[in-house]
Amino acid sequence: MLIKLLRAHLGPYSRPITLLVLLQLVSTIAALYLPALNADIIDNGVVKGDTGHILALGGVMIGVTVVQAICSVAAVYYGARTAMAIGRDIRAAVFDRVQSFSARELNSFGAPSLITRTTNDVQQVQMLVLMGFTLMVAAPIMCFGGILMALNQDVPLSALLLVVVPVLGAVVITLVRRLRPQFRIMQTRVDTVNRVLREQITGIRVIRAFVKDRHEQDRFAGANSDLTDVSLKVGRMLSFMFPSVMFVVNVSSVAVIWFGAHRIDSGEMEIGALTAFISYLMQILMSVMMATFMFMMVPRAEVCAERIQEVLATDSSVVPPTDPVTELLTRGQLELRAVEFRYPGAEAPVLRGIDLVARPGQTTAVIGSTGSGKSTLLGLVPRLFDATGGQVLLGGVNVRELDPVVIADTVGLVPQKPYLFSGTVASNLRYGKPDATDEELWHALEVAQAKEFVEQLAEGLDAPISQGGTNVSGGQRQRLAIARALVSRPQVYLFDDSFSALDYATDARLRKALARETAEAAVLIVAQRVSTIREADRIVVLDEGAVVGSGTHHELMADNPTYREIVLSQLTEQEAA
Repeated sequence: MLIKLLRAHLGPYSRPITLLVLLQLVSTIAALYLPALNADIIDNGVVKGDTGHILALGGVMIGVTVVQAICSVAAVYYGARTAMAIGRDIRAAVFDRVQSFSARELNSFGAPSLITRTTNDVQQVQMLVLMGFTLMVAAPIMCFGGILMALNQDVPLSALLLVVVPVLGAVVITLVRRLRPQFRIMQTRVDTVNRVLREQITGIRVIRAFVKDRHEQDRFAGANSDLTDVSLKVGRMLSFMFPSVMFVVNVSSVAVIWFGAHRIDSGEMEIGALTAFISYLMQILMSVMMATFMFMMVPRAEVCAERIQEVLATDSSVVPPTDPVTELLTRGQLELRAVEFRYPGAEAPVLRGIDLVARPGQTTAVIGSTGSGKSTLLGLVPRLFDATGGQVLLGGVNVRELDPVVIADTVGLVPQKPYLFSGTVASNLRYGKPDATDEELWHALEVAQAKEFVEQLAEGLDAPISQGGTNVSGGQRQRLAIARALVSRPQVYLFDDSFSALDYATDARLRKALARETAEAAVLIVAQRVSTIREADRIVVLDEGAVVGSGTHHELMADNPTYREIVLSQLTEQEAA
């Protein structure tokens, strides 16, 4: 998966990668040339007392060193830029794919896991690419080049390499095999910590209300301890790696000096050659150490790449049309024909046989007990998920065939849990219509009964809104969400229990103002509160996912026991009449 992911994103950067490899090649060749020059200085300069030869080769060594330094700096520069660009591209690809997901895929992965995959997992792959460009490209060149140069200095002594390099490789491979499953567990436990922390931050009010601080602290401590345990296990393995490598390196150095001294004593080798051989041995072993450092990162990056690829390989269940329709046949009409919706693996559908028509200038309400499928029904219109049976028609066209932009322009959805983005009041209201004027914003706020409290804010429309709208009350958040939908002036309004946080007086004023504002649009309201929908032109009663009644308030009170039961659970007989 790691190779597949990198192959898909390395293509656009073939030029800088090629330049990077050339720079690393020149830098490594320069580094390999320096010990040979040093051996020549010792054998033909120092031993013979030839100062001129020493100065001449010393100047060459300085020049080679300068070239090596320049190439190394340039290689690291291009490597860092390319690695960061690849990380940016992978993050963008994951983000774009997540944005295309329907509610089904989002629930399948979960928000904490998607956040971890987009940030931490991508960062691990990005760091592997960076280390690969700065270390791994040079390591094989230095290793094989060092072996050739060592053979050039003394072939019999090079036989030590046949023992040293395989031993070092065996140590690295053994540890990498043991690290890979631990890194997979580590990433899963990072997900768990993120999930627990997210739940505790989001539900802090509930935790305080039930005095569950100690319980949540223990829960987080458990998740944190699990992550700490696996991190310590990985750390212990890594702590064993470097001493093992250094032990092999030091034993190799002693062996080279021991056997090299005997060869010098017998006249089969010169002192400069032994010095150069030791330098090449160090370069060979250092290249293996660089590869070791890389291999330490590979298991974790491979696990992260699998998790990233899992997101990229997941197709949304809501597929955009290949030849989208960009014009509606009729204005502002919503129709559901024999609609069914079933969650994957569910024994029974959530919705079945739903027939419903919402016409321009009319208010259609949907009411039913908890779990009857009201919110699911509304989610089918803007294609938060697609119906598994029947048709959802918007302006006479199946929503599956409509351009998503047309759906967004036609439908204004106020969700059951209104969400505000960090920014200002104005930036949130302009979310659906970026070019809306201040006059349009104030008008929408007035209709939504939010103008008064916004005027009381010191900055007015420029008043800051925190993430999720947590710095305003639930009722204010609902009214701002309604105003946001009104600003874009859609042809179809969908209100998913959007008045539940309002008091009865505000609810009545808001519905009265909405009736004037939406006179030419189709309005579909889902509500639990009977007083919110009793004046609707048509009320549809849902029970266990099926329509069990349709009509006006008085008609349903007369002949629909399900609706009558709901009404009398909230109102008296006299109030209901």
